[in-house]
Amino acid sequence: MSPIDLRAGVIESIRAIAPEVEAGELRDDRPLREQVDLDSMDWLNVIVGLHDRFGVDIPETDYAKLATLDAIVAYLAARLPQAAARPEGLEGDRR
Repeated sequence: MSPIDLRAGVIESIRAIAPEVEAGELRDDRPLREQVDLDSMDWLNVIVGLHDRFGVDIPETDYAKLATLDAIVAYLAARLPQAAARPEGLEGDRR
């Protein structure tokens, strides 16, 4: 999965909790909780949404690592199951 696809999925997960969020206004390098009005319960729901969408376990000890869009995308990319990270059409191709 490309970083662009990951970013889009992250934003969709955020918008599921905070539909008023404008994707085009989010900065990749600024803390999300400063950009989006999310309380701690909303933020937890975003993290659960990321887990559900991407199948990546996110332990509570890692929550602080997920401060920016860039950080979330990098975190997910490093932990995605290998099959999900392969380009489409290559799963069974062993030429």
